[in-house]
Amino acid sequence: MTQRTDVVVVGGGQSGLAAGYHLRRLGVEHVILDAQAAPGGAWQHTWDSLRLFSPAPYSSLPGRLMPPQPGEPYPDAGHVVSYLADYEKRYGLPVHRGVWVSAVHRDGAFLRVETDGGDWQTRAVVSATGTWTRPFLPAVPGRRNFTGRQLHTVQYRSPAEFAGQRVIVVGGGNSGAQIATDLAGTAELTWVTQRPPRYLADDIDGRALFDAATARRRALDDGRSDSGGVASLGDIVAVPPVRAARDAGLLHAKPMFTRLTATGVEWADGARAEADAVIWCTGFRPALAPFAALRLRGTRGHIAADGTRAVDEPRLHLLGYGDWTGPASATLIGVGRPARDAARDIASLLR
Repeated sequence: MTQRTDVVVVGGGQSGLAAGYHLRRLGVEHVILDAQAAPGGAWQHTWDSLRLFSPAPYSSLPGRLMPPQPGEPYPDAGHVVSYLADYEKRYGLPVHRGVWVSAVHRDGAFLRVETDGGDWQTRAVVSATGTWTRPFLPAVPGRRNFTGRQLHTVQYRSPAEFAGQRVIVVGGGNSGAQIATDLAGTAELTWVTQRPPRYLADDIDGRALFDAATARRRALDDGRSDSGGVASLGDIVAVPPVRAARDAGLLHAKPMFTRLTATGVEWADGARAEADAVIWCTGFRPALAPFAALRLRGTRGHIAADGTRAVDEPRLHLLGYGDWTGPASATLIGVGRPARDAARDIASLLR
């Protein structure tokens, strides 16, 4: 049986909830289809010590400030999950859980959303699927030859399982720095980065990053020169644990190795390091597989967008994937504005 609604939001994490909030305010009928069994999006699956880059009030979705976490200036992932669950309940958002969206097709004047629980016919779709389900692993020579354990950021939980082991952490971004910090002192750590680590100034957190991303987008929209945005400030937010490990001399990055061997890694000069495990903190790609049938994918796996609206399919909006769908839109505080713009655009389309 096919169900009908004006808008289907695919994904019930922070971006999907922000979209639901603004659609609800505009009186637009919609459903939010989420594959997860419980609220919280990808925040349910992060490593134990993960902390936000900003204080709670600066990590909030539209309409509802995140309350502080007692004793934690930068809240942990569990606090975010609780906040998202409360947010969903507070605004009565129509989230359907445990629903896996397999494909979206054009169906005349409508879009047809295929799920494992039946189809939905809708006039517009918001893609809020995020990136967590599409971890990226670089094509490094010898990766299949390594006999130790390999895992990505998404599989890492705590340093306890690596106690006393030789661990190589690959990645010079926030995930790499935080996981390297987590392991320092517990494992025999080797931290590897493409370029020397670039720490942001200690007094910079997510508030400044959001402002920098917004200023860059405004400059580009106005035809002014590119300020560089967040990338111009650095790659790593010096949250307190990272700052402490850095200042204690526990974080020494080596350049990227050239290949993996059966028992470790090797650099261009022939130097080697043995390893029991390699943790790839090498980022993600947008999870856009359900939209393959629309044939919209372009360079780097992105769908060309004007703001959040897909250029070649105006009934589709993309939300929360990064600057290409709105300044800082992959962050809690940053997704509100593009979600508002998408909801307004959709309301106009429906009229």
